[in-house]
Amino acid sequence: MPVVAAFAVPHPPIILPEIGRGEEKKIQKTIDAYRVAMRQAAELRPETIVVLSPHTVLYADYFHISPGEEAYGDFAQFGVPQVHIQVKYDTEFVKELSSLCGKEKIPAGTFGEKNPQLDHATMIPLRFLSEFTALCPIVRIGLSGLSPQMHYHLGQCIAKTAEKLNRRVVMIASGDLSHKLKTDGPYGFATEGPKFDGIVTDALGKGNFLRLLELDPDFCESAAECGLRSYWIMSGALDGKAVDSRLLSYEGPFGVGYGVASFRVTGEDKARCFGAQLESDHRKSLEQRKDTEDPWVRLARLSLETYIKTGVNAAVPDGLPNVLTDKKAGAFVTLKKDGQLRGCIGTIRPVQGSLAEEILRNAISAGTRDPRFSPVKPEELPELVYSVDVLGEPEPIKSKDELDTKRYGVIVENGPRCGLLLPNLAGIDTPEEQISIAREKAGISPDEPVKMYRFEVVRHT
Repeated sequence: MPVVAAFAVPHPPIILPEIGRGEEKKIQKTIDAYRVAMRQAAELRPETIVVLSPHTVLYADYFHISPGEEAYGDFAQFGVPQVHIQVKYDTEFVKELSSLCGKEKIPAGTFGEKNPQLDHATMIPLRFLSEFTALCPIVRIGLSGLSPQMHYHLGQCIAKTAEKLNRRVVMIASGDLSHKLKTDGPYGFATEGPKFDGIVTDALGKGNFLRLLELDPDFCESAAECGLRSYWIMSGALDGKAVDSRLLSYEGPFGVGYGVASFRVTGEDKARCFGAQLESDHRKSLEQRKDTEDPWVRLARLSLETYIKTGVNAAVPDGLPNVLTDKKAGAFVTLKKDGQLRGCIGTIRPVQGSLAEEILRNAISAGTRDPRFSPVKPEELPELVYSVDVLGEPEPIKSKDELDTKRYGVIVENGPRCGLLLPNLAGIDTPEEQISIAREKAGISPDEPVKMYRFEVVRHT
């Protein structure tokens, strides 16, 4: 039996009357739509519920599937410990899914559990579902920092597992939308917030999963989204299926977007194999980007690829613009893979004989010596997206008022400790955030005095 339906739902704790204490009435449309969705889920008589949660264990490079026979959770952190959920896990499903993921080279399994208790993103939809039916065994799966393709592939494996075990499966993709809808909201406002919610709700209502998979990562980060990766997995579980897609509600009065949508499987539709389309589009995009790289970026790519493939440092090639061979400047090389940071190393001031040599050296460091990441592997090279930031001369400033996150990067110093943050980064909207992150990178506490500098960059992509 395949996955018969999926539901995209939010998880604001305030939606529960015991927590909201009347405030939940401000999202009555969401509550009403939630009940419609969970009543539909109950009527399908599922044998297993697969819950995709942004608030269980999350790893950058691994999907955590909750282990064990059963689990308990309550809302004590929200002041109501008497509200609780007890579930049994579908251990056979978990075992089979973990095995299949291993065969498909998807990094997923039951290792790395940090807290066995159910999270609120899991409990809230189950609380609504329990109004209409006794809870059947569940499978709880966390998200990851991996690519849309990998999330989609995991969803395909979930569907294959359901078919192999002949399980009647309903999937719940738990996730809020943007957290930046209102200036007086808990996370503030960003123009990307309402835009993100408009795109996503339109895609959910139309069942246009490819649109969800192709969203720009920086745009999503600026919108401070929550549930997109849940939707990616859900999309994979419905790969090749005709679905009756309905957006049941959307609202965001508290500054966070809440969308409820239902997806009933109605048959087969090979035109909806979005994973294959995504992979094809991804390859074309990488090739097009590579073809349009400027000499600064091509130099960084040459350096890292030469070193990874041969172990030899690339020499400065002939035919470079004079500004690269005759000028000295600090430079940062940034690597991204699948929209996520894969390495970033640079120099504040020049230490090499030319800007070209600076880029050659820092590209190797970004790919092999960033302590936050393992060294780049040869098979990753075609997937990397490069950017090169050439730094202007730092100038001292007296306060954050002299900063502009889009125009200036910031340097903070306390004795030998020094932290730097580049300008115009996704999700960094205020000078306070810039300074805080730069302090953290340098190991400088918020109460320690610092000297501050600002600098401009020329970004090459």
